[in-house]
Formats: sequence, C-alpha cells, structure tokens
Amino acid sequence: MKTLLILTNVDWFLISHRLVLAKAAVKDGWKVYVACEDTGRGSEISVEGIQFIDFPFSRSGTNPISEFKLYKRIRKLYSEIKPDVVHQITIKPVVYGSLAAQKEGVPGIVNAISGMGYMFTEGKFGFLQRFILSLMRKGANKKVSFIFQNQDDKETLQRFGVLEDCLSVNIVKGSGIDLNYFKYSPPHDTGERIKILFPSRMLWDKGVRELRSATEILKERYKNSLQFVLVGRCDNNNKSSVSESYMHEWEDGEYVVWKGHVNNMVDEYTNAHIVILPSYREGLPKSLIEACAIGRPIVTTDSIGCKDCVDEGINGMKVPVKNSIKLADALEKLINDNTLMVTMGINGRLKAEKEFDVADVIKKHLEIYNSYILKR
Repeated sequence: MKTLLILTNVDWFLISHRLVLAKAAVKDGWKVYVACEDTGRGSEISVEGIQFIDFPFSRSGTNPISEFKLYKRIRKLYSEIKPDVVHQITIKPVVYGSLAAQKEGVPGIVNAISGMGYMFTEGKFGFLQRFILSLMRKGANKKVSFIFQNQDDKETLQRFGVLEDCLSVNIVKGSGIDLNYFKYSPPHDTGERIKILFPSRMLWDKGVRELRSATEILKERYKNSLQFVLVGRCDNNNKSSVSESYMHEWEDGEYVVWKGHVNNMVDEYTNAHIVILPSYREGLPKSLIEACAIGRPIVTTDSIGCKDCVDEGINGMKVPVKNSIKLADALEKLINDNTLMVTMGINGRLKAEKEFDVADVIKKHLEIYNSYILKR
C-alpha cells in the first residue's frame, strides 16, 4: 500500500486546514499518518483510518541544540514510517523535514508553504532568515514539489534560489472551503447593532493593535450601533501573542466582545455583517475564504495573502498595513451602506465558488501525491 506521512506543527492547525485532505487520501488508497503536536485534539485526527502520531514541536524556538534534536527526531520518524511521500506543512517541517527526507531516502517530498510565518513578517531578512533560506535551498532537489498559497511567497523563494532544482512548483489557493458546509447565508437584519467579526488568533501581526485603534476611532459615533466580535484564542506559544490581560482590558461585553476559541465558526459568520482581518502577512487566510463562502463583505489589508481574497470594491475593501484610520474609514463606508454590504457578500460567495472550492484543492494534492507513485 502507498504510504503518506503528513508532518506539521500542531493538531489544531491540521484539523482546520488539512484534515479533509488526509481523509481524502485514505479514500484514494493511501495509508495515512499524521504527525504533529497533540495539544488535546489529537483524537479528532485519528479518524477514518488516519494514524495519529504525537510529535511535539517548538514552533518559534531558535536554540541550535533544540533545533538539531528536532531534526534528528524527524529523521527517526521518517526512518520508522518509511513513507512513499511526506507532505510537510509550515516552515519548520519544510526546512528540517526536507533535509531529513533526503537523508532517509524518501521518494516523494511535498512542501506546503502556508505563509512565511512570524519570522518573515515586515520584510525581515537578517541572518536568521537567510540561514533558513539556505537550509531550504539545500533541502530542495528533484524529489521536491512545492505548493504555495500565493504568488508573493513563491517569488520570495524563487529570488533566493530555493526553487531552482525542485521537481515542481504549484500555486493552490489556500486549503479550500467546503461550499456545502459553509453555505451562503443572507445577512440578518442589522437590528440594534451591526456585528463586525474578527476571526483570528490574538496575535499582534494579525493586526490586533490596529483593530483596537479603529474601534476607538469609531466608538464615539457608533458605540450603540456597532459590535466588534473577536473570535480566537491567545496563542502563548507564538512570539507575537497578545496577552489575555490586554484582551480583557479592551473588551467591554457590548461594543467589543471577545469570545476566545469557538468550535462552530459557521454561526459566527452567519451572525456577522462584516468580517475584518488587518493582518500584516498571510499565506491565504482561511478565515477570509470562509467569509467569502458565507457571503460576508471583507475589510482587510493589502498585504501578502490577504489581498488575494478580495477584489477591491467587489467583495470587500483593502487598506494599507498598520493604518487604523484607513481601517476605520473602510468600516464606516460599509456600515452606512447596507446595499453595498449585501452586494459585496454575494460577490464573495461567487468568488469562493470560482476560486476556493475544497474539491479542487483535494484533486490537485492527490495528483501531486500520485505522481510520485507513477514514477516508480
């Protein structure tokens, strides 16, 4: 039986972004292993024939000794599983996994760049970034297929020579969306308050500071007619994490509501009128794809990844990164034009149907996996 091993950093990311792909691979005849850190949700991955391996990661660690030990553990994992194809998702698995896969003679290596991560935001290209890119160049050979979510990340690695010797380079717009689960829903009557949803982990580089400033700008005029709904947890293992004390200081339960982690995001999108994500950089944000599918207008930044989810003036608006005034202006334009909100939401659904269908994402991934088997 053909064997696929998916390696990523943490269970909740795999569940939200790639579990549907792992299930599809099982149905396609693959023996599927998933290795990532179990934060309490590993049992949700061990379904439909998928074998889960608890594989602890230090997502933002840079200690050389610890990082070398991680590389050695990945080599040991690959040696034990002996996969036909490894699918490595996010920067650390891609960097260390590619080197380990070469050493262990893994026939097929698929590297998914789901955004360049915290270390590459704001154009950071110091010693650490260049060292990581040099390791990526070393790990890229004729066995490696790259999958990017946006053109900008592809061009970054191209510019540094990472893609010169690899087997194939593919652009797949995000992890896709189940259009039958995230169905179009006409917005509720605005009633007393228009709800603006911020669906994201509470990280500084997701634009939390700028969003708070925008809420302050709008508060005097709209404190009784708007509600900002913040859905997502503080990620304490991320160097960009916002503190819980900051969030509690900001929220007041009426104008600003922080719900933390929520399992049923469909209800959150359905109850919202606008979705906002003022992020500094993304791969292709799943939250904005989901907003498109449900049919909600989007306000986001003209940043890598985010800009690919919005056609300006058609299904939403884009503002400069770190610009709270422009962010507030865009929100004000939408909240004062109900017809525009509805029209942009409908256009968002059409965009999701055309560009973000998960069936297309699954088909492309399975084609890449199976291409290695056909070569044998």
